[in-house]
Amino acid sequence: MTLKTQGFILIDVDVVALNNAGKSSSSNFDNATATKTIKKNGLTYPYVSGQAWRYWWREALRNNYGWSVSPITRENKVAYTDANPFKFDDDDVFGYMKATKDAKIDENGTPVVDKKGKPVLENATVTRTSPLKNSAIVAVGSTRTEEHWSTMSRQDGDPVPYSKQEYSAIMKGMFSLDLGQVGTFSTVNRTGFKNLTIKQREEFLANGSTEVTDTITGHPLVQLEKSVRLKRSKDTIAALKTISGGAMQTNNLADVTPKFIVLATTTSGNHPFSHVAKTEVADRTRIEAVSLNVDGLKEVLKEYKDQIVGTVFVGRRSGFMDQHHTELQELLTLGDDYPTVRYVSVGEAIDGYCKQLDDQFV
Repeated sequence: MTLKTQGFILIDVDVVALNNAGKSSSSNFDNATATKTIKKNGLTYPYVSGQAWRYWWREALRNNYGWSVSPITRENKVAYTDANPFKFDDDDVFGYMKATKDAKIDENGTPVVDKKGKPVLENATVTRTSPLKNSAIVAVGSTRTEEHWSTMSRQDGDPVPYSKQEYSAIMKGMFSLDLGQVGTFSTVNRTGFKNLTIKQREEFLANGSTEVTDTITGHPLVQLEKSVRLKRSKDTIAALKTISGGAMQTNNLADVTPKFIVLATTTSGNHPFSHVAKTEVADRTRIEAVSLNVDGLKEVLKEYKDQIVGTVFVGRRSGFMDQHHTELQELLTLGDDYPTVRYVSVGEAIDGYCKQLDDQFV
């Protein structure tokens, strides 16, 4: 049974431009930058791409948790990391693809050469599907971006005007971390499953890793020590407390740490918390007011009870959606048809969930 961390977050930002989309095609300014937006039902929603969120996440792990981050190699139009999850933590959790060839080695460890004495090369391509999967971070309610202009005037002559699109929004994101996949690698010759070369496999096993059997496919797997796998998993979740990022931080500094979070361990890959936040359109306007769908959360907790392992942690920052405090407290006394819930602050929810992983990690 493979366990997965399922997480849902809300962030609350004002006057930001978190993820830009290049030159604006709708502005009258020549030097104008657009922000990323998407339309749904004719309404506009600013968003942060999943790739940008992952970049923030990786940087938080490097800067605050001492992760070894894999170097990037660029060749022509191709870029790839070192693809060494033993040495680099992020190669393990964030995945990789490296298409390359390596010298063929015989049974005695000697490079094989052809008739001309040149090394014989063999395919050494490795790929790894990321154990950490995440959505984009998208505004819960439709939000109109505002074009604001600025000027670079600290020089002689005429000032240089430029503009950017800014917005304020409550935004949602969700993620899933496959706990069984962290620190566990396959050598099956299939795209996404050949995580290691034969040479890497031997190096891993010679340096403390063990060989285990995939309970589903029966294929052999190489697995890092439990302490390493547990630390990487806990660090990934804990980094949400210190995550930072976004475009134009010099003038549009934003706090992108969660103001509301749900964390649960499940036995299935389905993410159940996607509709915990909702909008309500006020009469006579098209303004969408964002609120928590606490009844929807209760519904999910009941329907997924058999798939939830341990306690569900719900965290809310004081001052954010205080009107739902009483409703959320009711989660603590739902009864036997529901899993156990802890309702605390955001930091306490993250810390409590990470501590729970000590008992759940295999």
